[in-house]
Amino acid sequence: MPAIPSLRGRGHRRPTGSLAPIPVPLSAYVVDCAVYVDGERLPGHWSHAQAVEEVRKRHDGFVWIGLHEPDEQQIQGVADAFGLHELAVEDAVQAHQRPKLERYDETLFMVLKTVTYVPHESPTTANEIVETGEIMAFIGRDFIVTVRHGNHSGLAHVRKELDAAPDRLRAGPAAVLHGIADHVVDRYLEVTDRIENDIDVIESRVFAPRTSISAEQIYLMKREILELRRAVMPLANPLRRLAEGYTPLVPEQVRSYFRDVDDHLTTVSERVVGYDEQLTTLVDATLAKITLQQNTDMRKITAWAAILAVPTMIAGIYGMNFEDMPELKWKFGYPFIIAVILVACVVLYRIFRRNKWL
Repeated sequence: MPAIPSLRGRGHRRPTGSLAPIPVPLSAYVVDCAVYVDGERLPGHWSHAQAVEEVRKRHDGFVWIGLHEPDEQQIQGVADAFGLHELAVEDAVQAHQRPKLERYDETLFMVLKTVTYVPHESPTTANEIVETGEIMAFIGRDFIVTVRHGNHSGLAHVRKELDAAPDRLRAGPAAVLHGIADHVVDRYLEVTDRIENDIDVIESRVFAPRTSISAEQIYLMKREILELRRAVMPLANPLRRLAEGYTPLVPEQVRSYFRDVDDHLTTVSERVVGYDEQLTTLVDATLAKITLQQNTDMRKITAWAAILAVPTMIAGIYGMNFEDMPELKWKFGYPFIIAVILVACVVLYRIFRRNKWL
């Protein structure tokens, strides 16, 4: 296996006099490393080299090693021990990948996006609804290497469940991959349930009388739904390929389990599409509500402007200082004009009030 090229600083020299980075041991990035034989976890603590040596000496079982956000230097030893392809390793280190399934010689590489719900007081004031992470899995005949990115994507619960189910683990690394995929999709279902509650709150605010909600907040929710959609939708094809026998690394008894996960993912996908359409409708309703409010405000402004135009017009006429003007020298001319102004304003006010302009 050729050496993996450096993933950072290509073509750049370290400045003269700069300090070399302090090497961090691989153990700092290893969450757990275990050897499974006949579905049972062997006791003891293992390094990745000891674990793979033990499995290949026995010609039975497999290794499951979990890493959390390693860099290219730390993952190099694991890549050499398990024969991982350099392109897949580069993707695992750099992260920010779309869900996908790729085959490199006798190794399978799968990327899954993890999602968690960010608690908040109200969806109408929240700045973030969902947070995403990633899990990369390298699958071989006698090993599975998982690389996690993000603090919410822990697999301790999955490992505990599988350790308690040796019948499942006898199927090999594919059983672990199924457990991870099932865990990720179940989290999708949990997140969509909580997002549905948030959308219900926004919908009640939009259609409630005398309430206001910013269209910008609904657009923020649509952005979060789009992020969730990018995590969910691309995963359908990899799961379907695993269920249909894309690789002999997934035995027949495990494929039916992947079909079940694919069914759950279909449910999530339908929900996400529905939420997106629902939010689009809410945006249209909010904009229509804003437009209606603006029209109502303009009618009120127009009505008051029409009422004020009457005294303005009469005062303007009598302010031109002509001598031959009606009732100009009459003793009751001034009170008469004031009365005319008041009557005209009251009549206009009642007309606008009756037509619901005021």
